Amino acid sequence: MKILGDSNSGNCLKVKWVSDYLGLRYGWVEVDTLRGGSRTPEFLELNPFGQVPAVDFEDGRTLAQSNAIIRYLARDSDLVPKDAFAAARMDAWLFWEQYSHVPYVAVCRFQMVYLGKRQSELDPNLVKRGYAALDQLEQQLARTHHLLGDAFSLADVALLAYTRLAHQGGFDMARYGAVRRWIADSERVLKLAPVR
Repeated sequence: MKILGDSNSGNCLKVKWVSDYLGLRYGWVEVDTLRGGSRTPEFLELNPFGQVPAVDFEDGRTLAQSNAIIRYLARDSDLVPKDAFAAARMDAWLFWEQYSHVPYVAVCRFQMVYLGKRQSELDPNLVKRGYAALDQLEQQLARTHHLLGDAFSLADVALLAYTRLAHQGGFDMARYGAVRRWIADSERVLKLAPVR
């Protein structure tokens, strides 16, 4: 399979990390989204949404949306609970990540890293909602080792992608001891070098 992604995107890295964790063979096709790489006719033929990541499978099928992709790739692995209710709880975290975390934590990072905004120029509502998401993670991870308890799952992979980069969006991570512990543990599981 081919993974079409931007290596600066946490959503794309989720797919790479799951593939690496599972030992799947793939080719990485770098797509420069800042220069319109996901809007070319060739890319839109594979993914009409015009977003990365997208996966092009050997049989000609394609799949888009990071959490749908990782859910499919990991469907029979230890990253997805066998118990249906536990799997639904994992899915709840995946939906929450895209709706209540990425739009704030990742967007603040994007604006500072790629648009060159200063922290003082960020929309206060984005910052407030980003801290609310980080607070939610802290509360959960103060009670459990991983998001679903003792087992590392796709929920941890999905939330790790931008949480480990939250400091680049101006978020003060010193106040999140449980989250910082979880980031380090998750990076070890996935064999990732820590982000500075």
